[in-house]
Amino acid sequence: MRSETARAKAALPDIRNVLFVEDEDSDARRLAAILRIVFGRDVNAVRAERLGDVAAAVANVPPDVVFIDDYLRPDDTALDTIPVLRQAGYEGPIIVMSGELDRARSLKLAAAGASVTMHKEDINSAAITSAMQRAFDGPPA
Repeated sequence: MRSETARAKAALPDIRNVLFVEDEDSDARRLAAILRIVFGRDVNAVRAERLGDVAAAVANVPPDVVFIDDYLRPDDTALDTIPVLRQAGYEGPIIVMSGELDRARSLKLAAAGASVTMHKEDINSAAITSAMQRAFDGPPA
């Protein structure tokens, strides 16, 4: 498993700037740590805590990839965040993380522009690497 993850990481494009939209401090710390494991210490992981912070974050440091928490306080969702990202000029992959992900929700998110959806309970370095591979290369044939 470890060698598969290492091979998958090596096949990814050079990732320097990552935006993650996450309102929970503990989830944000966990994701930032995993991103540094996956991409190395030099990755610039920028956090936007609220939907209102997203456009400015994209403008300040254009991300190579974006991770979005599906549900943000008080009542925003990834379905609100994805259009804001696109209106801000971001054209890259979007990975949505949700604690309440089922097939119907995953299909809605994909229709809205999510490249990959994943359950928050499944987030670890191997899952992030796999999600990145799918986001940049598409699903295996």
